[in-house]
Amino acid sequence: MKKLTPSVTSSDSLQCLPDILEPGLSVIFCGINPGIRAASTGHHFAGRGNRFWRAVHLAGFTPEQICPQDDHTLLQYGCGLTTAVSRPTARADELSQWEFKAAATEFERKIERYAPQCVAFLGKMALSAMSGRRDIYWGLQPTAFGGASAWVLPNPSGLNRTFSLDALVTAYGELRIAVAPAGSAWRTRSVD
Repeated sequence: MKKLTPSVTSSDSLQCLPDILEPGLSVIFCGINPGIRAASTGHHFAGRGNRFWRAVHLAGFTPEQICPQDDHTLLQYGCGLTTAVSRPTARADELSQWEFKAAATEFERKIERYAPQCVAFLGKMALSAMSGRRDIYWGLQPTAFGGASAWVLPNPSGLNRTFSLDALVTAYGELRIAVAPAGSAWRTRSVD
């Protein structure tokens, strides 16, 4: 009798994307889950079409545009990176509601442990699934998450063309203004 072995898909063989966090940050940016390229390189928002690094820079969080391989330098600017669900996929719609619900408690504990001023969900999907709420709006949410102010920003994925780069920069800029420490070196930049 032939022995059956489980098949391994490309996302099963990928490593989880490491968090880039430290206690007391101004903002933790929370992606939905790692993309395949991000997981394979070990760096956040590494997809060719992803506009995160450009949007964060143009919104004034960083003085220059950071390359994905230097994602850890975001800590220097009071910002961190994590994902709501750790399983890599080519598209976020490949995740199940169960995966979000299974991750919710530990994710909320992570936010409590690192105690940022704000957690910024990139897209409505993760917060909606984790909270069980459908009435998720863009911007500041009426309810905190893990003790931090919760914001919802447009997802910068290249697959999300509902929002132009200008719209991303505007939305991210509103968050930057809300969390900017007094005397901050963060500056508003215009889109080229």
